[in-house]
Amino acid sequence: MTALVPLEIHITPGEHPTRNWFGLTVNLDTVTSTLIAGAIVLLLGFLVRRALTRKTEDHVPTKLQLIWESVVGEVNKQVEDNLGKVHPYVAPLAISLFFFILVANWLELIPSELNEHAHLLPAPTADTNLTYAMGIFAVGSVWVYGIRTKGVKGYFSHFVQPYPVLLPLNILEELVKPVTLALRLFGNIFAGGIMLALIAAIPWYAGMPIANIAWKMFDLVIGGLQAFIFALLTVLYFAMAGAGHGDDHDEHDAHEHDSKTPELAV
Repeated sequence: MTALVPLEIHITPGEHPTRNWFGLTVNLDTVTSTLIAGAIVLLLGFLVRRALTRKTEDHVPTKLQLIWESVVGEVNKQVEDNLGKVHPYVAPLAISLFFFILVANWLELIPSELNEHAHLLPAPTADTNLTYAMGIFAVGSVWVYGIRTKGVKGYFSHFVQPYPVLLPLNILEELVKPVTLALRLFGNIFAGGIMLALIAAIPWYAGMPIANIAWKMFDLVIGGLQAFIFALLTVLYFAMAGAGHGDDHDEHDAHEHDSKTPELAV
């Protein structure tokens, strides 16, 4: 009777090829994947722009243009619903974040393994160095927007509302926002990468190809969902930072409009 040989799986999550530059340790694969994801987004944008500027009478939108316009339309709708108008900074930022995170998440699905320990194109969003940077950038932009919209005094006054005793909790809530943005994205993409590594280690005769294809399809959905959540939360944070601004102006306009409306004869 033949004894069963246990399957050995060697997975080293969180390990990256590194270089020391100017006293800093740099994850080379994360930097490379980030640059490639950014280049792909820029290339897609230029291709869509080129399609829009074609001078043809029977111009038919390409599939890429339709996808891009659908995402832009949905993001603009979310921005308008939450901010009252399509802000010239918030909408492009949310759109850029969505497409960049989407492409970065999907890089993991491209077969680029050199061996069981080396992967040329890992998802850079599975590295907290990138997700923390994006979280800090997004929330930092929200703070700048809130101060420019309400003024320094008007923005920071919300930290003592509705009661001054809540000041420490409100400050903690603001400081936690970039952390939650970063860890939510990182956790989902990192877990997806581990699952792909586990499935890839299963022998082919155990149904690995089917499981691999099924999980990659699922990972496509997860990658798109996480990109949408990150962009949507960024928009919501902008809406919260500007909440209340312009209410007095709107009430004044409404009062003027009512005063100009002729009274109905009784």
